[in-house]
Amino acid sequence: MEERIYTIPLRDVINKSVRNKRAPRAIKKIKRFLMRHMKAEIVKIDNELNEKIWERGIEKPPARVRVKAVKKDNVVIATLAE
Repeated sequence: MEERIYTIPLRDVINKSVRNKRAPRAIKKIKRFLMRHMKAEIVKIDNELNEKIWERGIEKPPARVRVKAVKKDNVVIATLAE
């Protein structure tokens, strides 16, 4: 079991996206980031992290988020780092 903490920048999602697609694109960016850095094919996002992204609505996701990623077999589970 491998565990890492990442700070994932989401500023480019905010600046380069249409207002009504920012939060879904932030979720996709987190998944792509973890696939690349943890060398996994399946990434699951915890409910707490999902709520943090959607906290201020679809138009205003956070600029960066700290994520704790735990890899078990070939599955990564992403939770909000405290």
